[in-house]
Amino acid sequence: MIYTGIDMIEIDRIENVLNQYQERFLNKVFTKNEQIYCKKRPKQLASRFAAKEAVMKLLGTGVRGIPWKSIEVTRKRGAPPEVTIHGNAIIRAKKMGITRIALSLSHSKKYAIASAVGQAKDNCWQPSG
Repeated sequence: MIYTGIDMIEIDRIENVLNQYQERFLNKVFTKNEQIYCKKRPKQLASRFAAKEAVMKLLGTGVRGIPWKSIEVTRKRGAPPEVTIHGNAIIRAKKMGITRIALSLSHSKKYAIASAVGQAKDNCWQPSG
């Protein structure tokens, strides 16, 4: 079973929120490690914001039920970005049988986009109907 999520956001939107709310915005949405990596750069923050939204969509929750910092985007030198999930995100992923989440990030001058693909065991969670 495969689950997917995608999100795109205007970089200017993230930059405006960052300028208006500064640390309050950063501390609500991004982990300390994400903040250190991004160094308040709007393109990097926007791509990680989109990644968090994409993972929330993959988990079928949207922004409800999964706190922002329960989804963390990490990147090791020379390696693709990875997703680490915490708390409610782990509970939801286990319920769905998700064993791996792959992530792709990109940005242009105006937009950041993220795609997340979750791999799950067959015969797992089914939506109630």
